[in-house]
Amino acid sequence: MTSNEMSRCCTVGSLHGGEPKGEIKDLRNISTYFAYPSNNSTENAILIHADVIGHRLVNVQLLADQFASKGYFVVIPDLFNGDTVPINRPAGFQIMDWVKNHLPLQTDSIIDTVLEEVRGALGCKRIGGVGYCFGGKYVCRYLKGEKIDAGFIAHPTMVEADELKSIERALSIAAAVGDFVFTTEKRRESEDILDQMDVPYQMNLFADAEHGFAVRCDLSQLRQKFAKESTFNQAVV
Repeated sequence: MTSNEMSRCCTVGSLHGGEPKGEIKDLRNISTYFAYPSNNSTENAILIHADVIGHRLVNVQLLADQFASKGYFVVIPDLFNGDTVPINRPAGFQIMDWVKNHLPLQTDSIIDTVLEEVRGALGCKRIGGVGYCFGGKYVCRYLKGEKIDAGFIAHPTMVEADELKSIERALSIAAAVGDFVFTTEKRRESEDILDQMDVPYQMNLFADAEHGFAVRCDLSQLRQKFAKESTFNQAVV
């Protein structure tokens, strides 16, 4: 469904201005960013599966705050046990060597723990999954049963065809024309798979956008900014 490899475009981008309103605290020993709606309700939640730069990136925290402003309780766990990839690493950084330590064997257990807590102690009744880049794979893996109730992914990476075929709930996808990971061929393959399934789906394609645009685009570029803002609205709807 997507390329089985990540590239340097998964680690580069622009930092966004703003002061996050949420807080970072441990959720059963997992460092987690929390953003609350104005009424502090936790019934309707969003679990953000971040890209490789992780939950401490100001950009993704600001996105969480935006979701919270729409009435959602938002949780961004550290999926990497502190081993995140700093933004704009040198060109020689070998992302696929890093990935070897962050496969489903390591990542699923973190998500399982988080879901147990949010559905249990935190009282979340309905959970939407939002996944960017690396995180898109895990939205698909958990979009079934009583795990995640609906999903949105932007410029996903390393999603296998069988993972997409296994989803049981609605999925919305945001893609970029200039994406060397979620390519035209892979987008069409994804459409062919989803067309054969009895689940609601949506795929929006944005011109003048590249891999990572929903989180790390250059906001001074109006078309990139439009694509980012549109994907947020797509996720909320």
